[in-house]
Amino acid sequence: MNLSALISALPPGTLSAPSSANLDFSVTGLTADSRVVEPSNLFFALAGVKTDGARFVQEAISKGAAAIVAASGAGISTDGVAVLRSDDPRLALARMAAAFFGPQPRVMAAVTGTAGKTSVASFLRQIWAHAGEKAAMLGTTGVVAPGRSEYGSLTTPDPVALHRLLAELASEGVTHAAMEASSHGLDQRRLDGVMLSVAGFTNLGRDHMDYHPTMEDYMAAKMRLFDTLLPKGAPAVIFADDPWSEQAVEVAERAGARVLTVGRKGGFLSLKRVEHLRHKQIAEVHLDGRIFEIHVPLAGDFQISNALVAAGMAIATGTGADQAMAALEHLTGASGRLELVGSTGDGAPAYVDYAHKPEAMENVLDAVRPFTTGRIIMVFGCGGDRDRGKRPIMGSIATKLADVVIVTDDNPRTEDPAEIRSEILVAAPGATEIADRAEAIRTAVEMLEAGDTLIVAGKGHEQGQTVGDTVLHFSDHEEIRAALKGVSA
Repeated sequence: MNLSALISALPPGTLSAPSSANLDFSVTGLTADSRVVEPSNLFFALAGVKTDGARFVQEAISKGAAAIVAASGAGISTDGVAVLRSDDPRLALARMAAAFFGPQPRVMAAVTGTAGKTSVASFLRQIWAHAGEKAAMLGTTGVVAPGRSEYGSLTTPDPVALHRLLAELASEGVTHAAMEASSHGLDQRRLDGVMLSVAGFTNLGRDHMDYHPTMEDYMAAKMRLFDTLLPKGAPAVIFADDPWSEQAVEVAERAGARVLTVGRKGGFLSLKRVEHLRHKQIAEVHLDGRIFEIHVPLAGDFQISNALVAAGMAIATGTGADQAMAALEHLTGASGRLELVGSTGDGAPAYVDYAHKPEAMENVLDAVRPFTTGRIIMVFGCGGDRDRGKRPIMGSIATKLADVVIVTDDNPRTEDPAEIRSEILVAAPGATEIADRAEAIRTAVEMLEAGDTLIVAGKGHEQGQTVGDTVLHFSDHEEIRAALKGVSA
């Protein structure tokens, strides 16, 4: 694609070029990673949290980069290669990636919030599929679409990977796609080239305080989905029962969105009654004077909330209410989200859950309490190089809501694992410390008796344990199954 055409896809004033620069040449690709630069690529020298892309400009030029995009004030020497300047180079990358790769699925949906994004995106894909649409989801657990299911690692991919994927999905006939919008992704402009049809909000709780200075900054990053990215007049589906819901509604309304609220306080999909059973819930939902009784085959009040956000987004994008409500009775949970891995011979279930933040932990423990006649046994840890402040909070929640708590390691990264555990244990009186996660899981499974419930939290769908800079293969699912086989042998 011609460079001048890529530049014309940007909002006026986003990018400036030297008057002597030749913009009339074909760009073969875009990247912010100097390691993968190829001839005639456009290299974006982005300032990151850990390093500055300006340091790698010479490497990019040596590999054939035809031009550089950099921040207005970045000091860069290029030996004659044109440098295009921008006050917001991340925005330039997102918009130019969208223009470079072209097609997107006709209906694009994005959901943000601290917890529930993966489930809402998964549920929305399932509702659309039930209604006969060729639908996809992309997010923390990877990509699921007709004919493909690929494991992923990033909640919101970088703009180049994202738009390459969207173009692939569109070429494969996918017309509807649901994606997660993380606060990092929104703040770093990764979604700024996505043509949204609908946006959703689940909740806000403590997370990513190693990146965002305050909860208000965290919320503001989330709200870019509504005040910057969602087109005016497009629907914004907002869960109404969270402490931050009112602020989300205000932001969306001020931005000109068509706000649709769901939940017990919801005005669009109003939840009137829920009956919690062991492996399903029966809910009464009101919509436009109609009453729907739905049987959701998932445990946990939070799953009803997620299902309503997904149903609201589906209906707002043209799915019939009857089809959307019927689809809720066939939902399967997202990988690693209160996922039943197996049971002991006495019927004690063992679940894996991705909960790695305080509110999510509280939600999952509250979800299993109604059908646990014995003890709730919990195994969890906290990740290294992340928000340290949540560690004692999670320790306190675990010991308050579970009966037996085992504190173990969970992606210690470059921190001392023992120090991480100690910061949890200071607020977890009576908890047992077992550093080795596999041993911790085996110990918990061996404790299980009839009526008990085991929750192994923190890693969910993940298939690795990050120690230092190395990712070692590790699966909570595999370890639970092996332990259950051992106790039944």
